Amino acid sequence: MQIIPVYLEKEIDSSDNLSKLIINSEEIHNGDILIIAQKIISKLEGRVVELSKVVPSLLAEGISSEYKKNPQIVELILNESEQIIRMDNGILIVETKNGFICANAGIDESNVKNGFVTLLPKNSDVSAENIRNDIFKMIQKNVSVIISDTFGRPFRMGQTNCAIGISGMNPILDYVGTEDSFKKVLHVTAIAIADELCSAAELVMKKVTNCPAAIIRGYDFKNEPSSIRNLIRPKNEDLFR
Repeated sequence: MQIIPVYLEKEIDSSDNLSKLIINSEEIHNGDILIIAQKIISKLEGRVVELSKVVPSLLAEGISSEYKKNPQIVELILNESEQIIRMDNGILIVETKNGFICANAGIDESNVKNGFVTLLPKNSDVSAENIRNDIFKMIQKNVSVIISDTFGRPFRMGQTNCAIGISGMNPILDYVGTEDSFKKVLHVTAIAIADELCSAAELVMKKVTNCPAAIIRGYDFKNEPSSIRNLIRPKNEDLFR
């Protein structure tokens, strides 16, 4: 299996054709998996907000005062969230409108001009599907596309890259019903391969280089329709809420 970095020298904005830029940067093969950082998808889709234009509500002002957080950012977090799960140490853990449980609704000030933030794409599955379709139309290569973002975890230190949008493959490899090496039938093992592929790609993408995408080549997967919602644990099974 290969992990191939895709370098883009220009700053992405809503006028760009991201699929064309990627194709011009690296050769793409049938069966490749294209991992793309959420940040450039958000920039491409105009999900960039100037903080000076955000008017905080009274609730945002109150939370900002209590947790020492920028009130404009708090207002954006509230706008992007279905509910607040936890608040502590200047961090708001929320359920986003897309169903993700993450810090600050995925709103990020890194790799964007001072005074601006990026919001998560409105529908990352659609974002991935659009790029996948564009690539096929341009070069007739059938690939899978995964949109990745960096999430923390409640039970381990550090962050890892996770899938927030997918097209062309199932995000879970389900072993339920198969036998292990001792002929025992597996009942619960389901591997989040989309997350594992995103984490692998981050090893070459990093955070401070002009490498917002990577190609994973040589991983055997079944090309099929799916959704990132297959990875979201139902609320009634979530032991951490």
